Amino acid sequence: MDAPVIGFSKLSKTEKVNWLVDTYFDGNTAAHDTITRYWNQDQKLQELHDGFSENTITNYYFPFGLAPNFLIDGKLVTIPMAIEESSVVAAASKAAKFWLNRGGFKTKVRSTVKSGQVHIMYNGLHGEMDAFYAFAKADLQQSVQSINASMKKRGGGLLDLQLINKTDVLAGYYQLHATFETKDAMGANFINTTLEQLANTLREKANEFQGFSLGMPEVIMSILSNYVPECVVNVSVSCTINEIGTINGVSGEDFARKFTRAVDIATVEPYRAVTHNKGIMNGIDAVVIATGNDFRAVEAGVHAYAARDGQYRSLTRARVENDVFTFEADFPLALGTVGGLTSLHPLSKLAMQILENPSAQDLMKVTAVCGLAQNFAALHSLVTTGIQAGHMKMHLVNMLEQIGANDDEKLLLKKAFQDKTPSFSGLREMLADIRKK
Repeated sequence: MDAPVIGFSKLSKTEKVNWLVDTYFDGNTAAHDTITRYWNQDQKLQELHDGFSENTITNYYFPFGLAPNFLIDGKLVTIPMAIEESSVVAAASKAAKFWLNRGGFKTKVRSTVKSGQVHIMYNGLHGEMDAFYAFAKADLQQSVQSINASMKKRGGGLLDLQLINKTDVLAGYYQLHATFETKDAMGANFINTTLEQLANTLREKANEFQGFSLGMPEVIMSILSNYVPECVVNVSVSCTINEIGTINGVSGEDFARKFTRAVDIATVEPYRAVTHNKGIMNGIDAVVIATGNDFRAVEAGVHAYAARDGQYRSLTRARVENDVFTFEADFPLALGTVGGLTSLHPLSKLAMQILENPSAQDLMKVTAVCGLAQNFAALHSLVTTGIQAGHMKMHLVNMLEQIGANDDEKLLLKKAFQDKTPSFSGLREMLADIRKK
């Protein structure tokens, strides 16, 4: 690209594609064909997808799979998962099967409170800000009543408003800290609208207040927080050591001992904790994406929660007490079942139907279960056979595609590697031998 493109957003989708192909692919028709092949033939459906983002040129597919047989609080659930990584759905299904006859998964939503802040700078005396807040608080709360009206009817809305002095960490920094209940909505737009109104009212009241000695406070920004340590669901599984049985030649007692040690290691060692928690998020993200929720917000909030005491740690916990093995976690999950992409994307709506149209709390529970299941499956492999053999076998299909094997060759190669861990070099060598015959 030799020069900036002017007015790109105003081009039609076809014009954008033609520009891309001419600029980066030397007019190659193969690139053009790849892009247009992923367009949906239903024009209205395609227009819906185009509207989800900006400057769209095509669709990017993720596999949409199912993990059945989850026993959650005594009820059988099939979990929809959208993810491209090999073995994730299989691992979740394996964990569901393991716990199906051992009591299943138990869940409890501890709280659903979310927060947002109006960030303020004022370099005068602390007492002046305290006096101002006492002067303005009633008007601040009154100013958002109309915004809160519909949410309040559903049992939600603004719960509390506090002025917090943060000058010990940043000179002159204060915040209006607001907490919210948003019921079945994730609530981002509602929270941000409320915060911006609070900021406007704060400016108005600051003009009326006579007690500032160093000018007026400055509102820097108003925004919700994706850190939701009070919007938490607990999920657990437990059974006696005897019920575990022998796993890949490992006794139930040894399995439980090694499993708890593996979690202990992830609790104290950040190098392990990051990969440990990444595996948890394989399960959580897959459900969040399938249901049209914001996986980036969930990721950020969960990882911040994992480091809430100053060190990044395992999100899960494991213990053995009185010959009972327990595995559990608390996950901060701000999810919604109404509004946003959840109500627009046809597959997200389908995912909700598969989950029998859950409330936000029920969706939190299902998502947390999938995260715990994913971690259980990973540790199950790690402390017995190792993780790579099973993962690479699941990855075999992708590997066969990449080396260019045809259908007959794929069958032969799958059979040859059914008891071996595949590698690209080994597959290519055997493929070459097959083609010589």
